[in-house]
Parts: sequence; C-alpha cells; structure tokens
Amino acid sequence: MVGTHALFQDEVRFHDLGLVIVDEQHRFGVLQRVALLEKGRAPHVLVMSATPIPRSLALIRYADLDLSAIRHRPQGRGKVVTRVVDEGQRARTYAFMAGELEAGRQAFVIYPLVEESDRSELKAATTMAQELAARPEFQGHSVGLLHGQMPAEEKDATMIRFVRGEIHILVATTVVEVGIDVPNASVLIIEHPERYGLSQLHQLRGRIGRGRHHSVCVLVRGEGLDEEAARRLKLFAETDDGFALAELDLRLRGQGDMTGTRQHGRPVYKLVDPWRDVRMIEVARSEAKTILERELKAGSEGWEPLRQVLSRRLEASGSLVEAG
Repeated sequence: MVGTHALFQDEVRFHDLGLVIVDEQHRFGVLQRVALLEKGRAPHVLVMSATPIPRSLALIRYADLDLSAIRHRPQGRGKVVTRVVDEGQRARTYAFMAGELEAGRQAFVIYPLVEESDRSELKAATTMAQELAARPEFQGHSVGLLHGQMPAEEKDATMIRFVRGEIHILVATTVVEVGIDVPNASVLIIEHPERYGLSQLHQLRGRIGRGRHHSVCVLVRGEGLDEEAARRLKLFAETDDGFALAELDLRLRGQGDMTGTRQHGRPVYKLVDPWRDVRMIEVARSEAKTILERELKAGSEGWEPLRQVLSRRLEASGSLVEAG
C-alpha cells in the first residue's frame, strides 16, 4: 500500500503489516511514525531522507538504527555549485539567471513568505513574482507563482506548465521542497536563506542538478546577518553531502528527545555528552549487545532488575524510541 498521511489514520487496518518504508522522513512527526508502526506486530522499518533529522542521527549512534548511505549521485546528472551573495550582488545574480534562461534552462526562486507584512521586511513570493516579470532582463520569459495557499487544481496546473517548459521562472515557497523533478531547471535562488535549517536548504537545493546541465544554487542572504548565521551558510555552500549537513545540523540544533517527540533541541543528560563521550557510548553499545546475546543463549535472569528499572522509566514513552 502506497499512501500519504492517510495511512496513519485509525480507520486504516492491515492484515499483517511486516514492512514500513517512510520516504522523506523529515516531513513526518514522531507520533505519526509510531501510529503507523503500531498497525503491525513489530514490522521492519526503513526510513529514507537526503538529510536525516537530528533525532534519527542520534539513534544511529545508540544502535537503535542501522545506517545505509548512498554516497554517489545518479549517473548523468550535472554538478551543483552553491554561492552565498548579498543584496549588492542581486543585479549580477539576475544577469546570470537571464543567461541560463536564454540557453533554454529554467529557474526556481524561493521566498519564505507568501505575502508581505507590515511587520516583516522579508521578501514575499506574490510581490516578487510581479517584480521579476517586470524586470527588463526577463522580458520574453514566463513567470509562474506557486505556494501552499493556492487551490490544489491551480497548483497542479502551474507545476504541469513548469514541467512542460511553458513557465521559465517559478517563484515559490517551500511547497517545492520535495517531490518536484524538473531536469531542465539549472538555477535556484533562495531569498533569506538564514530563515531555513540546513536540512531544508539541502532539500530545496535538490530541485536542481537533476539533469545533465551544471546547476547553480544562489543564497541571497538578508542584511544584518549575525556571525553564526553567516558561518552556517558558508558551511552549507562548501558541501553537497546531505549526511555531512545532517551531522552539522545535529551539532548546531541538538538531537532532541529520543524517548519523546522533540526531533531537535538540546538533550538533558546528567553524566554523558553524546559528542564528548563518543568512545564511552561505543563501549556501552558493545557491552549491551554482548549482554543481549548472552541472555538469548542462556536465558539468564541476572539482568532482570535493570530491565525492570528501564521498563518503569520508559513505560510512558518507550515506544517512541522505536519510531526512529
């Protein structure tokens, strides 16, 4: 059964659910994944993402998840280069994009908001779609608008036109983050990239470089950026490895709560730090595996007191650890 969020609903029943595959894992909450797992009797689980969320990355370290990584890009795809620019380089950025359009390519321009607000200086998609259409360098090129507040039929029609090449510049919000495959798109401009997490930026960057043409992702950062945000964008531009970015995201945002629903944030530990004490964690992981194997063979009950203590502590949220 292939489906969307509808598969989590109580009304959906399975005869004998043995395997659960969650694609684009970062788009789902912990409780949603748990709801799906509970429809079977301890089903096998495969979660997939170009950028694992911090919580899942931490679970890999503690042996609750095994990792399988695809380290290479599909054959026949061009290279993607990422550049960070400021407002002063906007004209140059648009000139480059116009050149790509003249060569027959297409472009995405991503904005964090649908409409402008008096309380925000952020550029909005609706306003900027009109401004781009009026700029002289883009005359003769069609500009389309796509955001989550549009009716489903209108969104579908816009995407079909973009895929067919009838729209040359697609101005959009993060609604295009996943599931969009347009090999002819070679330019991605992200306005106010400091507003997004590293994983989301990487997902957006995945909209280009899907064809044989070399592609360019341009991050137009906002004014007055603090040092930490500027450093984060610089690190993002230096790698296109989603797993490396996920590890950086884990360091910056924290791993969340492995026995709860928080998928990022600083964990509460009294004795152990997951990064400082990585060697200790590896030893504990090996010891735990040895103990489990010994118990399975001998049926020993020597560790029953420890099991009871852990069971009481995890009684309310233990199943959440299984969610990955």
